[in-house]
Amino acid sequence: MPFANLKVPAGLLGPAQKEELITKVTDLYAETFGDDVRATTMVLVDEVADGGWGIRGEVLTLAKLQQ
Repeated sequence: MPFANLKVPAGLLGPAQKEELITKVTDLYAETFGDDVRATTMVLVDEVADGGWGIRGEVLTLAKLQQ
C-alpha cells in the first residue's frame, strides 16, 4: 500500500487545499506505480503546531510563511 505523510504548518491549508493535495499525491502514485494502487494509496496530512518545525536552523511560524 503506497503511503505519503505530508507535514504542513497548522492553519496554512484549508479543507479544499488538503483535498487537492491528497488527490494530486494519489494521482502521482497511480501514474508512477499503475492505477491499481489508487485503491490502496493512503495520504496523511499532518498539521504541525505553529513554530514546531524549521528549516536551515530557523523556526518557521505561520506568520513567517505568509509574508
